[in-house]
Amino acid sequence: MDKLEKILNWGGTKRDIIFLILSGGSLLASILKLPMPFDPAWIAIILCGIPIIMDAVIGLVTRFDIKADVLVSMALIASVVIGEIFAAGEVAFIMQLGALLEELTVAKARAGIEKLVHLTPRTARRIEDGKEKEIPAEEVGIGDLLRVLPGETVPVDGVIVSGQTSINQAVMTGESLPVDKGPGDQVSSGTVNQFGSFDMKAEKVGEDSSIQRMIRLVQSADAGKAKIVGIADRWATWIVIIALSAAALTWLFTEELIRAVTILVVFCPCALVLATPTAIMAAIGNVTKHGILVREGDALERLAAVKKIAFDKTGTLTYGTPEVVAVRSFCEGITEDELYRSAASAEMRSEHPLGKAIVRCYREKKGIEAKLPEEFTMIPGRGVKARVSGRLILAGSLAMLKENGIEEVPESVTTKYLEEGCTIIYIGIDGRAAGMIALADTLRPEAAQMIAQVKSAAVTPVLVTGDHNTAAAHIASQLSITEWKANCLPEDKLSYIEECQKRGQPLCMIGDGINDAPALKKANVGIAMGGVGSDIAVDAADIALVHDDIKEIPHLIQLSKRMMLTIKCNLTFSMALNFLAIVLAITGILNPVVGALVHNAGSVAVIVNSALLLKWKKR
Repeated sequence: MDKLEKILNWGGTKRDIIFLILSGGSLLASILKLPMPFDPAWIAIILCGIPIIMDAVIGLVTRFDIKADVLVSMALIASVVIGEIFAAGEVAFIMQLGALLEELTVAKARAGIEKLVHLTPRTARRIEDGKEKEIPAEEVGIGDLLRVLPGETVPVDGVIVSGQTSINQAVMTGESLPVDKGPGDQVSSGTVNQFGSFDMKAEKVGEDSSIQRMIRLVQSADAGKAKIVGIADRWATWIVIIALSAAALTWLFTEELIRAVTILVVFCPCALVLATPTAIMAAIGNVTKHGILVREGDALERLAAVKKIAFDKTGTLTYGTPEVVAVRSFCEGITEDELYRSAASAEMRSEHPLGKAIVRCYREKKGIEAKLPEEFTMIPGRGVKARVSGRLILAGSLAMLKENGIEEVPESVTTKYLEEGCTIIYIGIDGRAAGMIALADTLRPEAAQMIAQVKSAAVTPVLVTGDHNTAAAHIASQLSITEWKANCLPEDKLSYIEECQKRGQPLCMIGDGINDAPALKKANVGIAMGGVGSDIAVDAADIALVHDDIKEIPHLIQLSKRMMLTIKCNLTFSMALNFLAIVLAITGILNPVVGALVHNAGSVAVIVNSALLLKWKKR
């Protein structure tokens, strides 16, 4: 949290910039040999060098942590001892410049945190005994009745109990247009009430609210957890030992202390240590702008190595909501429009998700509401019985029709839809089998193109679903997926992931439901649908798609590969530059001043190279 506060509190950054300006001016004054009672380079040593030395001493004493600061401190002290004041000031200045560049890159990469923090509501209006009382948002409890006025931010997650309004949900869903809301509709914290006032019942408060969950997702993206950073840190420790040995041997054989000091200056492993986490954070900043939140620092490193991506079907490749895909009449005297209208009317008072889907789809297609039934009966596990305009309508399972004396149902008509994974609602009118309505979860329109782009990135897509084999094969054929697993329970998905890992095929799992959580945790990389996905799925995953925008998955894969290429280039360049510089230092070609320039210019170069990832996108 301290690091986060430092990034968000620009006081620290401003101080560092002021120190660098003063230090740079002092070095320029030293070069121009302006008349001063002391060498102006001392200003750079005091402002930039002393913090480095203090960090090195604290690390050595408290944790015996031998890192870049140790070697830099020794180079500073040795330069001062032999009278190379300008070289010491230059090393301190450019080291702090590199650190500032890294901090600015990280701050830009995590700019989304600042926006999310500012979106967190400070207060809420609680209704107590019919009166409004303004309280701090953190004091809102589950079940409290709250009032939200036009223009205010929704303080917690909850459900509207009275009032009609439009909500700007861009912060949570990316939708550019406001969404109309009324009693019974869910609202999320951080979204903005645009028009009418409404009263709501609090359901998720404090740390459980949507906006706080989003902030925690971003904060957990810590590049320090990445394995590749750990490798660089271990290399830095050995480089410190090698540099000290080389400096000691050079001094022993040449008896020139200045060469030994130059070796310490040029062999500081700051490029090796600084450039790698900066590349990771820049990549995280890139995908954040695409609506992707990375929870684990090493997730992108692991993603770059995956050979397969396993997709859950419902809610991932599909919308996860039932839609009417076919209406078929069994009777010549009943048209499909009449059948659809009768079924929608019968389901008007239904609480069943499929009944609600029929009513919603009818309204969206026809642009009008169906007529309310005069009589209505809900039959649990079977369907509904209603009277509409004097006609008795049955809508439900085949068993329900047969239980009501309707035996002649042409089941052959439904075979095609059942094989495709549809759910069938049978309709009976006045004692006759009138027809059927097929409902199915519809594919996201961008799914096919996304799968094609995943293949072009040399990654094999796999469909892993709980649907039966025929339905899985139908979806797979629509998306040109050649490998699928059907009838999968959570343990079946785990088994498949383990098999792939044993065969040396790192696998990424993408899902949204609670049943996907074990697989998301087990996979080399887990990606959750952050919008429609369950809280448990998001918590189990390494990466979350905030807007459920699966078309960004290819960019995520390609960027992870680009990030690893950038890291490898940075490591190669920094190591090559260090070894070249040490050879030149041993032979006396480089002095401490020129050596500091060469080495630290390399550090700045690899940090700038990493920062290019912030705006990278494959054409």
